[in-house]
Amino acid sequence: MTETEHVDATRTQSAYKEAMQSRGEEIANAVTHGIGFLFSCTISTTLLVAFASLHGNAYNIVSVSVFGASLMLLYATSCLYHALPPGTTIKHVFRVLDHISIYTLIAGSYTALTLTHLRGPLGWTLFGAEWGLALAGIVFKSVFQFRYATVATFGYLVMGWMVIFAIKPMLQFDGLYWLVIGGLAYTGGVPFFLMDEKRPYFHAIWHVFVMAGSMAHWIMVLLFCTSSGMNTECTSTA
Repeated sequence: MTETEHVDATRTQSAYKEAMQSRGEEIANAVTHGIGFLFSCTISTTLLVAFASLHGNAYNIVSVSVFGASLMLLYATSCLYHALPPGTTIKHVFRVLDHISIYTLIAGSYTALTLTHLRGPLGWTLFGAEWGLALAGIVFKSVFQFRYATVATFGYLVMGWMVIFAIKPMLQFDGLYWLVIGGLAYTGGVPFFLMDEKRPYFHAIWHVFVMAGSMAHWIMVLLFCTSSGMNTECTSTA
């Protein structure tokens, strides 16, 4: 099969998946992440940057800004993808962007931690690994799009749980509870994501899990990553 045939086949599969979602389901999908976008671009990011500007330093401001931007990107692309009419080229493009934004949100969430609480060798290594994997995921998704979906999902999970490599210093982190809650929420939604073609409104349920996970991580960032006074609590030197 030529590359052109691969692209055509991928778009056909994408259109088929879009057709599997009823109008009501797509409305639910767009509304759920539309709410997430409104929150992330108003109260969420504004509050994080304001608190970091008042109580933090450049690391805090940059890290929460990256986290907030990654939140806005994910919810904006997801909402627009589900709101667009099925079978169109623009909807296919936004579906690719929707999946790509998952990589950037995971890396953005780790940025908030690694630039504030883990700025030792381990923290910078984790920071580089997350963004390296995010870049690899973006290239992978751009090239293969919706082929090898299991590989892409596995990549999300690996990126999300890389914190286990920093578990020793993270045990000192007061926000670990919110970090784990968010990770469990994202992971708990994966079965609904994988089965959304077989059960009605499973994709909207997946969206709710994503919103719960991002809310938990937002609380963690607000409470523990906006003040420079907390930045050295979990610094790892080994």
